[in-house]
Amino acid sequence: MPESLLELLRERRDESFALHERYLNTQHARVLRTIGFDRRYVRAEGPYLWDDAGQQYLDLLSGYGVFAVGRNHPAIVAALREVLEGELPSLVQMDVSLLAGILAERLVPTFPGERLEKVFFCNSGAEAVEAAIKFSRYATRREGIVYCEHAFHGLTMGAVSLNGDDIFQEGFGPMLPGCRRIPFNDLPALERALAKRDVAAFIVEPIQGHGVRVAHPEYLAEAARLCRQHGTLFVADEVQTGLGRTGRMWAVEHWNTEPDLILMAKALSGGFVPVGAVGMRKEIFDKLFSSMIRAPIHGSTFSKNNLAMAAGIATLRVLREENLVEHAAKIGEGLIADLRQLIPRHEFLSDVRGKGLMIALEFAEPRSLSLRAAWKLLEAAQPGLFSQMITIPLFKRHRILSQVAGHGCNVVKFLPPLVISEDDRRWIRGACDEVIADTHKVPGSIWDLGKTLAGHALKARSSG
Repeated sequence: MPESLLELLRERRDESFALHERYLNTQHARVLRTIGFDRRYVRAEGPYLWDDAGQQYLDLLSGYGVFAVGRNHPAIVAALREVLEGELPSLVQMDVSLLAGILAERLVPTFPGERLEKVFFCNSGAEAVEAAIKFSRYATRREGIVYCEHAFHGLTMGAVSLNGDDIFQEGFGPMLPGCRRIPFNDLPALERALAKRDVAAFIVEPIQGHGVRVAHPEYLAEAARLCRQHGTLFVADEVQTGLGRTGRMWAVEHWNTEPDLILMAKALSGGFVPVGAVGMRKEIFDKLFSSMIRAPIHGSTFSKNNLAMAAGIATLRVLREENLVEHAAKIGEGLIADLRQLIPRHEFLSDVRGKGLMIALEFAEPRSLSLRAAWKLLEAAQPGLFSQMITIPLFKRHRILSQVAGHGCNVVKFLPPLVISEDDRRWIRGACDEVIADTHKVPGSIWDLGKTLAGHALKARSSG
């Protein structure tokens, strides 16, 4: 008899952490155990997870954004089942994929502006970044790539060369040559970087995933203008912000900006099958694929597989039919307003920002002397540790899964599925109010957690 995977999961569900510690990323499993995130999830639907004890959790992480339409959406499941049961030919390679053509046909009309007419498919956001580097360098015959401080563009070698935090680059050098880092939201710095006219592309996230830093009102449009002036391609990395996340189909639409290339992945997958894509102007595409001899000059073996293309087609249909982009705008605006109302009540909470359902809570040194002393002790142990005093109680007490947005910064990030409800909105607001209020009680149980976290941080520092 064939082995039943569901039976196998039921039989061995208590072994997940032990298996990871032995065969996979030991440190990741240890981190989850240390902070109390070592749950065994057995079911998922929409914005919710359930563990083996029957507890329900609100997922404000959504698999780093891949579950924009919610987990296990029936329309995506149905599309994938159709492909699997249809015995369709896939990856013939010496052929063209009809499903890929249909997905491209449906993607192009969603792109900002009217100049993005071509699509290149790949397997991930990092691959989309790698493709953008190659297309840009070939189209301009320039080497330089300009990127921003605190940017995150992926973990493959070209993409990591464009990450704006040193922790992702340390020990992996040398980086891709010609890459230059500038401050985000700094137009004079961008103009100086472009002045030598040797830059192939400026790649930027409209809202940076690490820290949820939002572009200033005039930044993106003026950056695009400067790029055109200096012969540089303007690349919008919308791997996380695209496909409705910010309350517009593409985040650059908030700033009426049209890129030369636009990168997408994550949400396009429906959460099931890895898929990424680059939308671009036809003349950029045609420069790289300039003849029949060059037809295979760039590609990826699995990039146009039937499951990935079907997931993308179904995801676009769900976004449209369920009005999820409009829903993200409406409920996100309400949630941001709810959370901003907490700022005057809590000294530690300094800012709430974002667009749609990409939201950050930033914490900073308070005014009160007693609170300030506690803050400084925690920050001395490890910068950014305070934010874990928010995410851990949100999870343990209120069953809300969230994340710290970056390294060394006190920012908590919410990236929920676009299908969250008004009840979920109230759940989030009440939980945040209670947890943040508790941080103002010094001493208190939440600061006992802080001492534990500081102890682990100091121990890790000494052993490292």
